[in-house]
Amino acid sequence: MPRSAALSSLIVASVVSLAIVVSLAMFESHELQGTGRGPRAGANGLSSAVLAANFVPAGRLATARMFHTATLLNDGNVLIAGGVDGFKYHALSTAEVYDPASGKFTVTGVLNTTRIFNTATLLPNGRVLIAGGCDGEGNEIASAELYDPVAGTFTFTGTLNTARNAQTATLLNNGKVLITGGDDSAGDQASSVADGGELYDPTTGAFTRADNLHTGRDSHTATLLKNGRVLIAGGADSDGNVLASTELYDPASDRFTPTGSLSTARALHTATLLNNGMVLIAGGYDHNGNAVASAELYDPRTGTFAVSGSMLTPRYGAPATPLPDGSVLIAGGQDNDGNSLASAELYDPSTGAFTAAGRMNSTRQNFTTTLLINGQVLVAAGVNFDRRALASVELRQPTR
Repeated sequence: MPRSAALSSLIVASVVSLAIVVSLAMFESHELQGTGRGPRAGANGLSSAVLAANFVPAGRLATARMFHTATLLNDGNVLIAGGVDGFKYHALSTAEVYDPASGKFTVTGVLNTTRIFNTATLLPNGRVLIAGGCDGEGNEIASAELYDPVAGTFTFTGTLNTARNAQTATLLNNGKVLITGGDDSAGDQASSVADGGELYDPTTGAFTRADNLHTGRDSHTATLLKNGRVLIAGGADSDGNVLASTELYDPASDRFTPTGSLSTARALHTATLLNNGMVLIAGGYDHNGNAVASAELYDPRTGTFAVSGSMLTPRYGAPATPLPDGSVLIAGGQDNDGNSLASAELYDPSTGAFTAAGRMNSTRQNFTTTLLINGQVLVAAGVNFDRRALASVELRQPTR
């Protein structure tokens, strides 16, 4: 399906199911081509006027947006950048900074290129690398930019070797940024045959080719482990098949190697590094397009996955936030019927169980959650049940 036609179908069908940096290709492969494997669209009618326990309204962005990025800066502020302002897919170049001390958003510099489904990575020097993505017409972008928090400006840096969107970006211990997978300029997932990984070096401002993934994928996750390797898990291939396969990237050898398989093939799931060094994989959708509630743990010592407790609500495209006490907050997203969600859950690594954690004041998908230095979680923008892009913001208060 041509990219422009896919965008039109998205607008008409109102099929939105992603949370942070996610794949337009997933919609094309699973939902828009009618394979029957994609997530279902839907809506629910939760009133946003109901104040949710632990979630408190906290002002508004200057611009309503979804598919944006949110990056915690070294000074404790949060950079919100890019995205789209609604279902007409008007891509945004604007950016805003949230100051937890004042609780206000301030407009900052403008991106040189409007972009959606890009990545945003905080570098050791305090700048933010904005890489790839696509524009409002679905054209993949190879350019990258750096945000300077001191100057409040975006400037171009090196160019990706392969234009791509919905890729992952992982800051390595050596200061470089690993780019993997995504949807390439040919409309297919970046694969071992065509593209593979890339490395961005902040000292040179250049991208260089890295090793190839064994399986090209998007809608996957990339998690930096305590041993410095990166776990690449799940996602969907260029044929729309949901994957159970996983790989490990070793920066020392610049090689991807297969590791244990997921117990459940899944895409648009979450992957969170726990304090004990394991990785929590939760939710997502399976090969039938059904939202799943199951969760599993990856043990880097054995290279295997083991089933853990299940979420209370099956959901996909929901952001996961590790909290200071070691628990993991998972909120929003979509359920098995495509209904956008306001509910939140907490995963306790000591018990392996999920428990209810209140409800947001609005159903949200395609939004961001950011752990602030004060322990609060900033919930920003997204789209609600009646398909309106949101400017509203909430704060989840730390439990006491």
